[in-house]
Amino acid sequence: METTNKKIAYSILELAIIADGISIEQTFKNSVDLAQKAEGLGYTRLWLAEHHNMPHVASVATPILIGHMAANTKTIRVGSGGIMLPNHAPLIVAEQFGTLGRLYPNRIDLGLGRAPGTDQLTAHAIRSDRMLAVHKFPSEIESIQKYFSEENEWSEVRAIVAEGVPVPLYILGSSLDSAHLAAKMGLPYAFASHFATGMLLEALQIYRKEFQPSVYLDKPYTIAGVNVIAANTDAEAERNFTSVIRMFLGILTGQRQPLQPPMEMTDELMMVQHNPAVRDMLRYSFVGRKEAVAKQLDKFLQQTGVDELMIVTNMHDHNDRIRSYEILSEIMNERNILV
Repeated sequence: METTNKKIAYSILELAIIADGISIEQTFKNSVDLAQKAEGLGYTRLWLAEHHNMPHVASVATPILIGHMAANTKTIRVGSGGIMLPNHAPLIVAEQFGTLGRLYPNRIDLGLGRAPGTDQLTAHAIRSDRMLAVHKFPSEIESIQKYFSEENEWSEVRAIVAEGVPVPLYILGSSLDSAHLAAKMGLPYAFASHFATGMLLEALQIYRKEFQPSVYLDKPYTIAGVNVIAANTDAEAERNFTSVIRMFLGILTGQRQPLQPPMEMTDELMMVQHNPAVRDMLRYSFVGRKEAVAKQLDKFLQQTGVDELMIVTNMHDHNDRIRSYEILSEIMNERNILV
């Protein structure tokens, strides 16, 4: 078991979740408001996910949203959590993030994943040859690294705006394959344990054991996603958590819809919550008042020894969500002061 005698960075993964009754335009405004408040609360970074054809997710044009968030903040790092690389040509990714890196120096991150971020039919509509790109994932990451290098100025194909721009790359994953790859390439590793929980501990172990220092990173750096629903009382937090339970049920059943308002916990929702598939996806979901969430987070940090927490908080009411992130910031600031 790892110890927690180190300061832990804390960040936000934002999907621009569309709440029932809230327009997409207002959803984007809420995301900007969250980024601005997170900046003042000490969050290290805010990452935007890439998903497609989902009624409850507005984070689809990830680079555009990253630029919008960066333009409306001053210091917080903004990046992708992640760009699903098989959906895109490496040259275009390098040009987009090179541009962002020049517009917002030393504030842009590029997280890369190989999942489609959608269903297979939609993935095929995005890029019909994407399965070929999936198998080329490692080499396409290397292509992006080359486009960002100053040495690439001698190549026939260049991403000129990206050359020499410091945009750090992160490997995102939810499987053991991603752990092996991140270790081999000497890159920081972010695991999607906010929904893919089963392989987290083994993946972290593999990454640390196999890590090879690189020009990008001299020692392993790990990030883990967790769901946090914090509130002033346990009852309030548990009520807000019903929206998350219903969202995950929709994912499993294929009946997705905008994020539903919270409701009182029913016997039916209790059964859903204890369904093995739902329970597994929500394993790293920490719900309750400040003291309860702090205790759960500390246990998670002891188990994993990660360097950074990537917090996902999906709530129907924007103000409730901001309050949850405020509580999380209080927890982490108090914890880090003691280290």
